[in-house]
Amino acid sequence: MSCTDDHHDHGPTGIPRIGDTAPDFTATTTQGEIKFSEWQGDSWAIMFSHPADFTPVCSTELTEFARRHDEFRKRGTKLIGISIDSVHSHLAWRENLKKLFDVTIDYPMIADNGRVANLFGMLHPGESATATVRAVFVIDPKRTIRAVIYYPLNVGRSIDEVVRLLDGLQTADGNGVACPVNWKPGEKVIVPPPKTEKEVADRLAADYEKLDFYLCKKSL
Repeated sequence: MSCTDDHHDHGPTGIPRIGDTAPDFTATTTQGEIKFSEWQGDSWAIMFSHPADFTPVCSTELTEFARRHDEFRKRGTKLIGISIDSVHSHLAWRENLKKLFDVTIDYPMIADNGRVANLFGMLHPGESATATVRAVFVIDPKRTIRAVIYYPLNVGRSIDEVVRLLDGLQTADGNGVACPVNWKPGEKVIVPPPKTEKEVADRLAADYEKLDFYLCKKSL
């Protein structure tokens, strides 16, 4: 199994943080060997880890990601899974899930030997010394890490929230705005706070929903 890390730029703790460049690596997957940066190309990417193959919570997560893969494709986003299991185990589990849930896992699954998990800070010794926690990394087309979510071993992720988070990031990037609590597509967004006296005056004169001069919402 090939799994090597390339030069990367992230925090001193060794765990990538929001704003860092996603570590690059080469690894074996269920769809063949990949170099992560080349596989991602100019798309958004979501990498998510699961503790182990043939485990119940993970089975529900992987099949739900697969069921909703088209939603991510429509958002120009690639999915990739990872755990510290062999490619043979991944392939056998993939076939098992197809029989159980009638769903095909059509995104690659990285067969890791621990190198990628360490690069991305997916091993939390207090939780497990050998199993990856349920991590989610949202990576933009410039290979910048835009969001990081960690879940414990015994609670599954909300795919709804992963989609909402991706929508929020893409909406904020595309419109120079921010998204308020519980925001969903179609709802009002937050206008960035003013930085000069003129911007304050312009804002007060604008047709926004004004809660205060620093907190204004608008429709897109």
